[in-house]
Amino acid sequence: MIVDLNKISEREIDFSFAAQPDLEDEAARIAEPVKVEGKLRKGIAQVDVGGRISGGAVEMECQRCLTPTDIPLDFPFSATFVTEENYTDAKETEVRGADLDVSVYEDEKIDLEELAREQILLNLPTQALCREDCKGLCPKCGANLNETNCDCADEEIDPRWAELGKLKVKN
Repeated sequence: MIVDLNKISEREIDFSFAAQPDLEDEAARIAEPVKVEGKLRKGIAQVDVGGRISGGAVEMECQRCLTPTDIPLDFPFSATFVTEENYTDAKETEVRGADLDVSVYEDEKIDLEELAREQILLNLPTQALCREDCKGLCPKCGANLNETNCDCADEEIDPRWAELGKLKVKN
Protein backbone atom coordinates (compact mmCIF):
# COMPACT_ATOMS: atom_id res chain seq x y z
CA MET A 1 0.00 0.00 0.00
CA ILE A 2 1.63 3.19 -1.20
CA VAL A 3 0.41 6.47 0.29
CA ASP A 4 0.76 9.54 -1.93
CA LEU A 5 1.16 12.48 0.46
CA ASN A 6 0.21 14.98 -2.27
CA LYS A 7 -3.27 13.47 -2.46
CA ILE A 8 -3.90 13.63 1.30
CA SER A 9 -5.62 16.80 2.47
CA GLU A 10 -6.04 15.79 6.12
CA ARG A 11 -3.23 16.00 8.67
CA GLU A 12 -4.06 12.52 9.98
CA ILE A 13 -5.44 9.43 8.26
CA ASP A 14 -6.21 5.93 9.47
CA PHE A 15 -5.12 2.90 7.48
CA SER A 16 -5.80 -0.82 7.64
CA PHE A 17 -4.75 -3.52 5.18
CA ALA A 18 -3.68 -7.15 4.98
CA ALA A 19 -0.20 -7.93 3.72
CA GLN A 20 2.00 -10.94 3.14
CA PRO A 21 5.33 -9.33 2.29
CA ASP A 22 8.31 -11.36 1.11
CA LEU A 23 10.82 -11.17 3.94
CA GLU A 24 13.68 -12.05 1.56
CA ASP A 25 15.13 -14.18 4.33
CA GLU A 26 15.61 -17.91 3.87
CA ALA A 27 15.36 -18.49 7.64
CA ALA A 28 11.89 -16.91 7.94
CA ARG A 29 8.78 -16.60 5.82
CA ILE A 30 5.29 -15.28 6.45
CA ALA A 31 2.97 -18.26 6.78
CA GLU A 32 -0.30 -16.29 6.60
CA PRO A 33 -1.23 -12.66 5.89
CA VAL A 34 -0.80 -10.10 8.65
CA LYS A 35 -3.11 -7.23 9.52
CA VAL A 36 -1.48 -3.81 9.51
CA GLU A 37 -3.44 -0.93 10.99
CA GLY A 38 -2.58 2.47 12.34
CA LYS A 39 -2.40 6.22 11.78
CA LEU A 40 -0.33 8.41 9.50
CA ARG A 41 0.24 11.97 10.75
CA LYS A 42 1.48 14.50 8.24
CA GLY A 43 3.53 17.36 9.70
CA ILE A 44 5.48 20.25 8.24
CA ALA A 45 8.88 18.56 8.12
CA GLN A 46 8.06 14.94 8.83
CA VAL A 47 5.46 12.19 8.62
CA ASP A 48 4.83 9.97 11.65
CA VAL A 49 3.42 6.49 11.16
CA GLY A 50 2.34 4.30 14.05
CA GLY A 51 0.14 1.31 14.58
CA ARG A 52 0.02 -2.41 15.17
CA ILE A 53 0.89 -5.52 13.18
CA SER A 54 -1.10 -8.59 14.22
CA GLY A 55 -2.94 -11.70 13.18
CA GLY A 56 -0.28 -13.51 11.23
CA ALA A 57 2.63 -15.80 11.83
CA VAL A 58 6.20 -16.15 10.65
CA GLU A 59 7.49 -19.65 10.00
CA MET A 60 11.04 -20.21 11.27
CA GLU A 61 13.13 -23.25 12.14
CA CYS A 62 13.66 -24.05 15.81
CA GLN A 63 17.26 -23.20 16.63
CA ARG A 64 17.73 -26.43 18.59
CA CYS A 65 15.84 -29.16 16.71
CA LEU A 66 15.20 -27.57 13.27
CA THR A 67 11.44 -28.24 13.45
CA PRO A 68 9.36 -25.64 11.55
CA THR A 69 7.78 -23.31 14.10
CA ASP A 70 5.14 -20.61 13.71
CA ILE A 71 5.94 -17.38 15.58
CA PRO A 72 2.74 -15.33 16.08
CA LEU A 73 2.95 -11.63 15.27
CA ASP A 74 1.36 -9.01 17.47
CA PHE A 75 3.34 -5.86 18.20
CA PRO A 76 3.13 -2.07 17.94
CA PHE A 77 5.34 -0.08 15.61
CA SER A 78 6.23 3.53 14.94
CA ALA A 79 8.40 5.23 12.37
CA THR A 80 9.20 8.75 11.25
CA PHE A 81 9.73 9.77 7.64
CA VAL A 82 11.50 12.93 6.49
CA THR A 83 12.44 14.28 3.11
CA GLU A 84 16.04 14.06 1.98
CA GLU A 85 16.59 17.80 2.47
CA ASN A 86 15.41 17.55 6.10
CA TYR A 87 17.71 14.61 6.85
CA THR A 88 21.23 15.33 8.08
CA ASP A 89 24.03 14.80 5.61
CA ALA A 90 26.92 15.46 7.99
CA LYS A 91 29.68 12.89 7.59
CA GLU A 92 30.60 12.82 11.28
CA THR A 93 27.25 12.33 13.00
CA GLU A 94 26.61 10.25 16.08
CA VAL A 95 23.69 7.88 15.57
CA ARG A 96 21.31 7.83 18.52
CA GLY A 97 18.63 5.25 19.23
CA ALA A 98 15.86 7.59 18.06
CA ASP A 99 17.62 8.00 14.69
CA LEU A 100 17.05 4.33 13.88
CA ASP A 101 13.31 4.96 13.47
CA VAL A 102 13.83 7.77 10.93
CA SER A 103 13.56 6.95 7.22
CA VAL A 104 13.88 9.13 4.15
CA TYR A 105 11.08 9.23 1.60
CA GLU A 106 11.13 10.51 -1.97
CA ASP A 107 8.52 11.75 -4.43
CA GLU A 108 6.01 12.40 -1.60
CA LYS A 109 5.20 8.65 -1.40
CA ILE A 110 5.49 6.21 1.50
CA ASP A 111 5.26 2.44 1.01
CA LEU A 112 3.43 1.10 4.08
CA GLU A 113 3.87 -2.54 2.99
CA GLU A 114 7.65 -2.06 2.91
CA LEU A 115 7.43 -0.46 6.35
CA ALA A 116 5.49 -3.52 7.60
CA ARG A 117 8.16 -5.85 6.14
CA GLU A 118 10.94 -3.93 7.90
CA GLN A 119 9.05 -3.89 11.20
CA ILE A 120 8.40 -7.65 11.03
CA LEU A 121 12.10 -8.32 10.42
CA LEU A 122 13.07 -6.04 13.31
CA ASN A 123 10.66 -7.81 15.67
CA LEU A 124 11.62 -11.41 14.86
CA PRO A 125 13.11 -13.28 17.79
CA THR A 126 16.87 -13.78 17.65
CA GLN A 127 16.43 -17.39 18.72
CA ALA A 128 13.24 -19.15 17.66
CA LEU A 129 12.33 -22.22 19.71
CA CYS A 130 9.52 -24.72 19.10
CA ARG A 131 9.02 -24.79 22.88
CA GLU A 132 10.92 -23.53 25.91
CA ASP A 133 12.15 -26.98 26.98
CA CYS A 134 13.30 -28.10 23.51
CA LYS A 135 16.02 -30.76 23.89
CA GLY A 136 17.46 -30.24 20.39
CA LEU A 137 19.32 -32.80 18.30
CA CYS A 138 21.78 -35.47 19.42
CA PRO A 139 25.27 -34.27 18.46
CA LYS A 140 26.30 -37.81 17.45
CA CYS A 141 23.41 -39.35 15.54
CA GLY A 142 21.25 -36.28 14.83
CA ALA A 143 18.07 -37.71 16.38
CA ASN A 144 15.45 -35.24 17.56
CA LEU A 145 15.63 -35.66 21.35
CA ASN A 146 12.08 -34.28 21.73
CA GLU A 147 10.71 -37.32 19.86
CA THR A 148 13.06 -40.12 20.89
CA ASN A 149 15.79 -41.07 23.30
CA CYS A 150 18.83 -42.06 21.31
CA ASP A 151 21.19 -44.81 22.47
CA CYS A 152 24.37 -42.88 21.81
CA ALA A 153 26.86 -43.50 24.60
CA ASP A 154 28.09 -40.50 26.53
CA GLU A 155 31.33 -42.33 27.36
CA GLU A 156 33.54 -40.18 25.20
CA ILE A 157 35.97 -38.42 27.51
CA ASP A 158 37.56 -35.11 26.74
CA PRO A 159 41.25 -35.95 26.04
CA ARG A 160 42.32 -33.11 28.33
CA TRP A 161 40.76 -34.97 31.29
CA ALA A 162 41.61 -38.54 30.27
CA GLU A 163 44.67 -38.80 32.54
CA LEU A 164 42.52 -38.06 35.60
CA GLY A 165 40.58 -41.28 34.95
CA LYS A 166 43.76 -43.28 35.60
CA LEU A 167 44.10 -41.99 39.15
CA LYS A 168 42.92 -44.29 41.92
CA VAL A 169 41.39 -43.05 45.11
CA LYS A 170 43.07 -44.52 48.23
CA ASN A 171 41.05 -45.07 51.39
